[in-house]
Amino acid sequence: MAKITLKGDPINTSGNLPEAGSKAPDFTLVKTDLGELSLSDLKGKKILLSVSPSLDTGICATSVRKFNKSAAGKDNTVVLAITKDLPFANGRFCSTEGIENVTALSGFRNTSFGKDYGLEIVDGSFNGLYSRCLIVIDENGIIKYTQQVPEIAQEPDYEQALAAL
Repeated sequence: MAKITLKGDPINTSGNLPEAGSKAPDFTLVKTDLGELSLSDLKGKKILLSVSPSLDTGICATSVRKFNKSAAGKDNTVVLAITKDLPFANGRFCSTEGIENVTALSGFRNTSFGKDYGLEIVDGSFNGLYSRCLIVIDENGIIKYTQQVPEIAQEPDYEQALAAL
């Protein structure tokens, strides 16, 4: 269980992020068109999971905008912005913000993703949402880098994640 904070108040996650060097657990999440995307669908690609509580918060939105710009020139790389927001909200956000290089996914149907990755918040006012974290997965499905952001109201380390790709 990771101990993180939300504006200084302590909260906990369902576990810890998978270790670098381990196999990434497969998942199936919902795209903005209500279709599904699984990690196994992206085999052979470098993948950056940018996980956050909601695209309706300032820092979460900023993260997606930054990765949208930085992912534009990366070969064989997919950036996934994962929240529990409904696919309709994700689609509206991407359309309004001109997000073309990040795929927004929703975990609203999948109860195992947050637990399998140890990032579901289990108490406090964000109980049931995902914590802010970054996970880089290589072409072979091996986790190369993780960051559990210790304070939800802080931005993640973009440069470290991009360097791990």
